[in-house]
Amino acid sequence: MLKTLALNRHTKAIQPVIDSDQISDLCAANEHVLWVDVSDPSGSDFDELAKEFGFHPLAIEDCRFAHQRPKVEEFPGYYFIVLYEAELIDDQLELRELNLFLGANYLVTVHSQPVRALAQGEKLWHNWLDLAEQGTGLLTYLLLDAIVDDYMSMLDQQAERIEDIEETIFGEFQPEALQEIFRLKKQLLYLRRSVAPLREVFNTLLRREQALFARETLVYFQDVFDHLIRVTEMIDMLRDTLSAAVEAYLSVSGHRMNMVMKRLTSISTILMSVTLLAGIYGMNFAFMPELGWRYGYVGAWASMLALALALYFYFRKIKWL
Repeated sequence: MLKTLALNRHTKAIQPVIDSDQISDLCAANEHVLWVDVSDPSGSDFDELAKEFGFHPLAIEDCRFAHQRPKVEEFPGYYFIVLYEAELIDDQLELRELNLFLGANYLVTVHSQPVRALAQGEKLWHNWLDLAEQGTGLLTYLLLDAIVDDYMSMLDQQAERIEDIEETIFGEFQPEALQEIFRLKKQLLYLRRSVAPLREVFNTLLRREQALFARETLVYFQDVFDHLIRVTEMIDMLRDTLSAAVEAYLSVSGHRMNMVMKRLTSISTILMSVTLLAGIYGMNFAFMPELGWRYGYVGAWASMLALALALYFYFRKIKWL
């Protein structure tokens, strides 16, 4: 499904393009900035893109087959960019692939899943019409900035979740915390694989080997690049925090195990000492002191109770109980 918007640089008005056959004519006119959004593309959509824009077959092939690595490829007159939008849905990380063809006066976006940044970018594009002379560079900036900002907000949610896990570890210890830690580490790993290669995308755009957009737009790309660096650093910081959380979990778990072993040892020692007295007076010898004593039974109980209490208070003193 193709959706086409055309911006007139002179009138600063955005109009939808109904007839797709006009795309090539509008691209040839420098006073227009064209945005073609292809959602859930079919084979005929790819053929039409190749026909109207003359995209390289390798770039079209990358669009046909999803799950490409984030990258930028430079072709004569345009860039081909692959990146991912990220969103947390029910604590599950969802990555949506977005392909961009960035030309001098056109931007083509291709995606199989709904991408929230496109709606936000379209809304901002209507609000930034006073910068229409900056062409496709401005529109590309709005899309990339929306995607990178989503990374930041999602990482803030992850940071809050990690704080909750730390409170769980040092507060009411729950064995399920370890499973949650590794789940978050896996999510951050997937996210880093989608974010880290984008630095090469911005490095290519900032090098300006092809003058596809106004030089003033580089300031906006530099701002997004700075945000991207912050995102990468934050991902690494959260991964380090999770690694420290794993060590803390194992330490707390080991400490709890030691406390359990101390308690069991203390109880066993008390019972063994009492059993020792009972065993001594349970031996069947003919001549044993206190066997004929009237209060021998009560005395044996009193001795065992006194020994047990003495050991109990001793273990309490050394904090084994």
